[in-house]
Amino acid sequence: MDQQSQLAVILGSDPVPFETLISHLMSSSNEQRSHAEALFNVCKQSEPDALCLRLAHLLQVCAQPDTRAMAAILLRKLLTRDDSYIWPRLNVSTHSSIKSVLLNQIQVETAQSLSKKLCDTVSELASSILPENGWPELLPFMFQCVSSDSPRLQESAFLIFAQLSQYIGDVLTPFIKDLHTVFLKCLNENSNADVKIAALNAVINFIQCLTSSSDRDRFQDLLPAMMKTLTEALNNGNEATAQEALELLIELAETEPRFLRRQIVDVVGSMLQIAEAESLEEGTRHLAIEFVVTLAEARERAPGMMRKLPQFISRLFAILMRLLLDIEDDAAWHTAEVEDEDAGETSNYAVGQECLDRLAISLGGNTIVPVASEQFSTYLAAPEWQKHHAALIALAQIAEGCSKVMVKNLEQVVSMVLNSFNHSHPRVRWAAINAIGQLSTDLGPDLQNQYHQRVLPALAAAMDDFQNPRVQ
Repeated sequence: MDQQSQLAVILGSDPVPFETLISHLMSSSNEQRSHAEALFNVCKQSEPDALCLRLAHLLQVCAQPDTRAMAAILLRKLLTRDDSYIWPRLNVSTHSSIKSVLLNQIQVETAQSLSKKLCDTVSELASSILPENGWPELLPFMFQCVSSDSPRLQESAFLIFAQLSQYIGDVLTPFIKDLHTVFLKCLNENSNADVKIAALNAVINFIQCLTSSSDRDRFQDLLPAMMKTLTEALNNGNEATAQEALELLIELAETEPRFLRRQIVDVVGSMLQIAEAESLEEGTRHLAIEFVVTLAEARERAPGMMRKLPQFISRLFAILMRLLLDIEDDAAWHTAEVEDEDAGETSNYAVGQECLDRLAISLGGNTIVPVASEQFSTYLAAPEWQKHHAALIALAQIAEGCSKVMVKNLEQVVSMVLNSFNHSHPRVRWAAINAIGQLSTDLGPDLQNQYHQRVLPALAAAMDDFQNPRVQ
């Protein structure tokens, strides 16, 4: 059968061939899939109206959730403003059919993952046609959904608001008062976790799209309610939701740190509490740490905001030091027969290392060195080898950010490291040698010029440690 006849069958009165075509687009057989793709592309070129209407129809009638999801994805791709954007080629009647089917399906679709795909499709289309007033029904529909009693509709509306803020925030700005009311009400009064996360996402995206600081200030009073979304999720043991909330708040800290300025003490205090809570999952605690470190890094947008909170810096430093204690002593590590230098290191350990480095670079030696030296002396006085190891690793991590201040205190720094060359545990000796390597880069050439006569003999002696090839 030639392509034209195939097209006639696919787009004919019997719906089955079209459904088969869509299911073949998801086929695991390459041959079947590429054949279906070729046919789909011919439909797109020669019959765009019929194709879009067929996809919209599938969304309404098909019993297979997979096929409905695929129809939503394909429709979104067709309606996305890129090289294959076909909206301008469609008839006016097709336009109105598609718009009404999409809004109708949002109201009746019960599967959450499919609802989200529909919201994506609506957002993509709206981002292209709303600015030219091509969908006057959409915003009234969304405000109606937000104030409905259905959590599903509320969530859908917030998901669309979130995406539209990213694409065309200026179209939403005239509705700033209504949005403020809607967001505040939902974050304070709604009990559904999915709705609250969708609202949080929408608020944060909307704040980022506002160009004037007075507009952003209007949303300041939402911050306690935004934080409550996070703490409620944790109190209900819903860590997956809490992690979503943390990821959104990290994005806010990165792009609009000044928004957090007035309530910074409460916000950072809550985050450090989460980071310290050993009953929580590692992933949750790591995200809370990431939030505070991100805020410390926001120098261009909010200079010195974290430096004004010395009590938090020492708490955060202590949290990161504790993460470095999470290291397993793997017997094979000492023989160096395994290539892996990082054996025994956990994800806690990796986060501790990375964040100490970032914190020192963002806050600098004048802020970090006093905090570090106090905590290092406690760690080095402790009996556990892990604490000695942690102090040396931390020293190497902060050297780059603190180099100017450390060079002024070279005697202390070098003595601390060389004393550890004699520690009974090989991992500590290894960490001391590793620290010398790092300090030679970050504190050179001062270290080499002033201390070669002490450092070189210590390194040469460590080469005789035949029982510990890794140290050698």
